[in-house]
Amino acid sequence: MKLLVLGATGQTGQLLVRQALEQGYVAKAVVRTPSKLTIQHDNLKVVKANIFSADSLQGHFNDQDVIMSCLGFPIRLFSGHTEYTESMKAIISAMRKAEVTRIIAMSSWYTKPKTSHQTSWMLRSFLTPVIHNLLINMQEVENYLSNECKDLNWTVVKPPGLLKAPRTDKELLIHEGYYEPDLDRTPVANPVTPGDIARFMLSLLKDDSCNKRAVAVVTV
Repeated sequence: MKLLVLGATGQTGQLLVRQALEQGYVAKAVVRTPSKLTIQHDNLKVVKANIFSADSLQGHFNDQDVIMSCLGFPIRLFSGHTEYTESMKAIISAMRKAEVTRIIAMSSWYTKPKTSHQTSWMLRSFLTPVIHNLLINMQEVENYLSNECKDLNWTVVKPPGLLKAPRTDKELLIHEGYYEPDLDRTPVANPVTPGDIARFMLSLLKDDSCNKRAVAVVTV
């Protein structure tokens, strides 16, 4: 199977590429700055493209089986974000032209406003307001995929937060929605390692149960 990875120079994207190669997949990494990806492997090709341009992406999408996106964008405190929707629309356009039908993309918990109301006071008061505009744009991507991409098999993978730690072998729990609830419907806000998110994203290549779904992920 041929995988094309977007955001391959980020912390999750690099681990996704490494794990994909370890599992025997053929990978192509589409990046803005190829020199930032230092992984070398016979089954890896690194190319440069503009993620906001369908024309720039399409040639690289040809003959690929799955698009996997770990794209992330810097926080802007005083203005809205459009990068997630702009890049996703370019990606989807390129996919359709290249006749690729499967995409697995990383997002976040709490993309719907007010879904974090049961979390800790610190999260509600400090972190969520800072990333509020990013979360809104992520939610717009989820709505776009759900409403305008019914011809494609898409999955949005939503971690609660990324912990800078090695990959684990812990059990992965998933829940369709904006967070993983416990028995009291309170979010199980255990941070997830980037390696575990990469592990889960790759597991979806052999499991279609999450097609056309946005799923919150946590390790227990």
